[in-house]
Amino acid sequence: MSFGYLLYLHGACVVFFLSIATVNYFLVKIFAKSSYYLCVLWIFNVSILLLNRIYDGYPFSLFGNRWAFLDNYRGSFRWHVCFNLVVLRMISFGCDYSWSKKETGFDQKKHIASCSICSSGKACYHLLQERSLPAHKYSFSTYLAYLIYAPLYIAGPIVSFNAFASQLDVPQKNYSGGDVALYGLRWFLSFGLMETMTHYFYYNAFAKSDLWRQLSPLDIFIVGYGVINFMWLKFLLIWRYFRFWSMVAGVETIENMPKCINNCYSLENFWKSWHASFNKWIVRYMYIPLGGSQKKLFNVWIIFTFVALWHDLEWKLVSWAWLTCLFFIPEIVIKSSFQSFKHGGVVGQLILRELSAVAGALTISCLMVANLVGYVIGPSGTSLLMSRLVKEDGLPVLGFIFFSFYVAVKLMFHISDANK
Repeated sequence: MSFGYLLYLHGACVVFFLSIATVNYFLVKIFAKSSYYLCVLWIFNVSILLLNRIYDGYPFSLFGNRWAFLDNYRGSFRWHVCFNLVVLRMISFGCDYSWSKKETGFDQKKHIASCSICSSGKACYHLLQERSLPAHKYSFSTYLAYLIYAPLYIAGPIVSFNAFASQLDVPQKNYSGGDVALYGLRWFLSFGLMETMTHYFYYNAFAKSDLWRQLSPLDIFIVGYGVINFMWLKFLLIWRYFRFWSMVAGVETIENMPKCINNCYSLENFWKSWHASFNKWIVRYMYIPLGGSQKKLFNVWIIFTFVALWHDLEWKLVSWAWLTCLFFIPEIVIKSSFQSFKHGGVVGQLILRELSAVAGALTISCLMVANLVGYVIGPSGTSLLMSRLVKEDGLPVLGFIFFSFYVAVKLMFHISDANK
């Protein structure tokens, strides 16, 4: 079924897909035990990612005129766009296979004892991901099934190879049929909200048509805020639809949007709640191998640059990534300096809470600016926006926006306390 779906989507371009996937598989099998294995794996996959974009999916005419007729049979969906997710899966397979031959340090008994899901006789996603599989599970057929699994092929959510292969013999049991049906119903309600927003709120029209240039600074921020919320709901619908399909088929994945975008007051929490499966993939296959929290200030630059290039080869995305890094660094530094207030008694706790609220408001403001540059005004519109903000009518707007975010963060704190 999945292979037929692949043929329908990509037609003759399936040959590119299978060729690259096969080369990656044999690279993994040949170099898995070498000391430079991870470098080989990453260089190959990142090179493929970039070359796919540079050559726009490799027209068959590129290989000679006698193959040019195949360009009429490239399918209904550009294969190299979908292949971005396939690259993540190929890296996941490569790393999981290599780590299965080593001691990972994962204490399965300790995890089962402390996990409410695993202690009840089921298996949580974390256990499925961290638990190494028998050698025969890393076969070419299972690898190919993982790459082209129909429900998750186009948009994810991203699932690690270990977690996917573990559920082929024993389908997920964490969600009952009623739970899955309720999940599908909630998707339909979210779809209704999207239809309402599309018909009555025109944020994207302002952003796409450059009409934002005629708006006041406050209106530009409102448009940016609307665009972010629209994007959140759009991706929620896409990811939850395919996750619903996957759970019906018996494979559990991570919820990509576990938290409302309007209830995030730090960049770290925001990225844990936006495309959460990608975040977990980055933590497992990039952040920890690069040194984890010990090299956090260095890691964010590599990670966000990769995330920008993974999405597309556009300068505005690279600008967005580097702006996010610049805004991330103060948050990391401030969080570490706040530790001294944790044991300072009532006064220390009060100061910590107020400083956290101010830092949260500053973080949201920075996030707004980064997303305005990345998805509304672009790098070319940055100077125009800044010139408007530093004028007399722009400074009160900045003050009002910052105060609004400060109040919102305080409300988020109260909601968090009430849920404890």
